Amino acid sequence: MKTKEKEKTTTVEMTLPLEKKWEIKNRNYYLKGNKSPISFKIGSRHTSRHSLLWFDSDKGYQRELRYASNQQSPFVDEQTGPATLEHIIFTNGTLNVPKEKQALQKLLSLYHPAKGRLYLELDEEVQAEDELDILNLELHAMNSATNMDIDQAEAILRVEEGSKVSNMSSKEIKRDIMLMARKNPGMFLELANDDNVQLRNFAIRACEMNIIRLSQDQRTFHWGSNDRKLMTIPFDENPFSAMAAWFKTDEGVEVYKTIDKKLK
Repeated sequence: MKTKEKEKTTTVEMTLPLEKKWEIKNRNYYLKGNKSPISFKIGSRHTSRHSLLWFDSDKGYQRELRYASNQQSPFVDEQTGPATLEHIIFTNGTLNVPKEKQALQKLLSLYHPAKGRLYLELDEEVQAEDELDILNLELHAMNSATNMDIDQAEAILRVEEGSKVSNMSSKEIKRDIMLMARKNPGMFLELANDDNVQLRNFAIRACEMNIIRLSQDQRTFHWGSNDRKLMTIPFDENPFSAMAAWFKTDEGVEVYKTIDKKLK
């Protein structure tokens, strides 16, 4: 009778909802928020101060959890004989648990209430997908930078380098734009698709060549040739961002065309 009861208990344990698709493998865990203290301990057994319980919907009650290195289950009601209790300690923010320690893995992966709050399990498949997405993004950015004309590259690079770009050769601009695409592909592609970036650079170049002039109080733009006012800059706006937006208006389009002829 005892043997049959034991076999029945084992069957119930292996068919718990969370364990139906359980895979035996080495598992890695890490603390949330990129934290990496030398040593960080999480609860390994239920106490009055620190709850370590899991609600079993099939049984209809909460079951006590604890990590005992000589037991096959993380549930106290499935553990038999003397229990060798162990601490659960993250070292430098990580905890590597080999496949031989199934009780600890199941406690950490399936039942521990601190999962998602204090730590996460490293999903190698998800990590591989994320890394592939990053590599594809980098490839897309590098291809875009390679085929980009020098004027657009200058406009994007000016966001990072400022007026320094004006003194750079075309080869230096090409080199730095490719380095930017590799270092921060997301930001590079965002800037590459933002037409305001090119219009801002257009306005800056026009100022550098004295085709247009920004007043000392940075409140108005004027023609460089006759000092006639072109536009008033809205309060608390970047002058060149404001002019980039103004270039899209009916009046601004005509001014843009005139400046473009002078720049060429």
